[in-house]
Amino acid sequence: MKKGVSFLVAVTLMELASFLASAFDPSPLQDICVGINDPKNAVFVNGKFCKDPSLTVAEDFFYQGLKNPGDTKSSGLKCHC
Repeated sequence: MKKGVSFLVAVTLMELASFLASAFDPSPLQDICVGINDPKNAVFVNGKFCKDPSLTVAEDFFYQGLKNPGDTKSSGLKCHC
């Protein structure tokens, strides 16, 4: 009985350790990708052209138009209620 419990504990700890190891991302490059149209000044990440992370600024994540109300009736979606 003791061998079975210790084996179960060992397997559980190994599964937990492997889960934590696979969740680690040593490269922050994939965590931030600011889209860019000019591939000359871009970094290619996961099939997309991204702005160089060293050139990324806070304004890249800000859109002025979100504060303006939009027309919700022209979304193209139809309600068949």
